[in-house]
Amino acid sequence: MTNLMKTLREKQIHAYEVMKADFGYTNIMQAPKVLKVVVAAGIGSFKDKKKVELAGDRIAKITGQKPVLRGAKKSIAGFKSREGDPMGYQVTLRGNTMWNFLEKLVNIALPRTKDFRGLPATSVDGMGGYSIGIREHSIFPETSDEDLKDIFGLGVTVVTSVKKKEETKKFLELLGFPIKKA
Repeated sequence: MTNLMKTLREKQIHAYEVMKADFGYTNIMQAPKVLKVVVAAGIGSFKDKKKVELAGDRIAKITGQKPVLRGAKKSIAGFKSREGDPMGYQVTLRGNTMWNFLEKLVNIALPRTKDFRGLPATSVDGMGGYSIGIREHSIFPETSDEDLKDIFGLGVTVVTSVKKKEETKKFLELLGFPIKKA
């Protein structure tokens, strides 16, 4: 077990102890957990095959897992898209890959964002999820700086076992997410 994993597990245990006092948990099975992380990116111009392949390669480097190409669910004439046309990539991370990605996101990538002042507290939904929009994938260290002509955005959703907004926000703050004070 690496030091990285030990620190994350220690943070989860500490989060349970703090939340037990704040929210009245009585059983260890009520301890909040991060269940999965979903990373998605739209590829925009799906006619350019090189751009589609480049986006898939970059997401694979960033997340450490091969992404799945997602197609359009229905045809929209205004966007000139047909059902099944490639629209974006998606990766679902669990286990060690998820923890490694979260550690990289919180400690390396988000501080590299231009004019970063913290994550919004309003991004918590009522079902234990927290969604982050990243405008440029180039904040991750795996992206090569010489090929920055095609920059795309990412959507990151962190799914937890907590079911209330305040508890989700508190849990993510205890894990080290830089959430702004409202």
